[in-house]
Amino acid sequence: MFTSTHLLRTRRFLPLFVTQLFNAFNDNLYKTAMVLFVVYQIYNSEEAEGIFSAVASGLFILPFFVLSALAGQLADMRDKAAIIRRVKAFEILLMLIGASGLFLAWRGYEMPVTLLGIETSVPVLLMLLALFMTGIQSTFLGPIKYAILPQHLRKEEVLAGTGLVEAGTYIAILAGTILAGWIPVEVAAVGIILTSIVGFLVSRQVPDAPPQGAVEKLDWHILRASVKLVRDTMHQAEVFYAILAISFFWTIGAVLFIQFPPLAKNVIMASKEVASIFLVVFSVGVAIGSVAVGALLKGKVSARYAPQSVIAMGAFVVAFYAVCKLWQADKPDQLLDVAGFLAWPMASVILLCLLGIAVAGGMFVVPLYAFLTTRVAPDKASRTIAANNIVNSGAMVAGSLLAMAMSAAGVPIVEQVLISAAMCLVSAWLGKRLLEAERASGMHLE
Repeated sequence: MFTSTHLLRTRRFLPLFVTQLFNAFNDNLYKTAMVLFVVYQIYNSEEAEGIFSAVASGLFILPFFVLSALAGQLADMRDKAAIIRRVKAFEILLMLIGASGLFLAWRGYEMPVTLLGIETSVPVLLMLLALFMTGIQSTFLGPIKYAILPQHLRKEEVLAGTGLVEAGTYIAILAGTILAGWIPVEVAAVGIILTSIVGFLVSRQVPDAPPQGAVEKLDWHILRASVKLVRDTMHQAEVFYAILAISFFWTIGAVLFIQFPPLAKNVIMASKEVASIFLVVFSVGVAIGSVAVGALLKGKVSARYAPQSVIAMGAFVVAFYAVCKLWQADKPDQLLDVAGFLAWPMASVILLCLLGIAVAGGMFVVPLYAFLTTRVAPDKASRTIAANNIVNSGAMVAGSLLAMAMSAAGVPIVEQVLISAAMCLVSAWLGKRLLEAERASGMHLE
């Protein structure tokens, strides 16, 4: 059974899996509660909502670009389990800050302030600060959650473990997103604090994962370390194309997630509960795709399905755009609740398009992460993931800036969806090049 659910009964996998589950759940409970509250309760224009959504995404991604080299070095030079425990303790602090911002905004304390010429408020700044700190937390956890797998799992279990972590992550995203759309914001504020505490307690059960190579000297020069890390990692063709393909995939994902809340409110005319359903469907689809591709590949690490998967993803994005345009021609005159949305013509088609985008995306990206941990020496795995995060985050920040610029320029949010479809073509070409590199290495699955 190549989904290897037996791993969930082992201490070498279960605590890590549950820790990541709680981490993804809490991140998305907070991020979604914050974005939906600000979009639906604070701002009242498509332009302002689009800009805020892009700024929030950019702040979350920025630490990956700046700190991934340091995170990768630490993960390879120190005990990975010990780092996980420290990061989860840090999460309790940042969730206290985020909860304070949510609570103050809910109570109506506007506290206006001008920052860099932009009018905002203290509660919004607290929420954005916590989001930025969440990005820092994820930057240090990111290299570990994949690189620790080859250390605790057998070689034939790595792809299955990666798929389970990816699927579990998106199930947790699903749960956090659902709750954020349905529970009151003050309940979300309490929930994120409690979840961070439980996550820390679970993380203490992750087995030790000491460094596997000689302990080198840590390079604290962030820019120099980042350049060296990317240069040293990208010389191998399979890793090079896997990183570039993953980067374009997450750029597409970033742009789509930026567009979803304002698109749901202003184009679909849907309530915040419906907006959360959009994100839920996306998360379920990625989880399905993550497990499905592992079963299709029968445990082998291969890019066999990468080009076809991302082409299918692009086709579903175009279909989603077309349905949105048809919806605009006869859209409701007030926000729809869940029952009203589901009763509206073509609602099921919109949901199917989103599901198709996500399933194809999950099938595309999961094997690529497995490339990063199986095609390099074990003592370099964390730094390979960190190099991937640097390139990913740079591309995603660029995508966030592009989305913000398009919103500021007045480009309708629905037209921005086509940018994501165009980027799928680039990802398909990169997936094809990765497959060619795999064949050239003699490790292709025939």
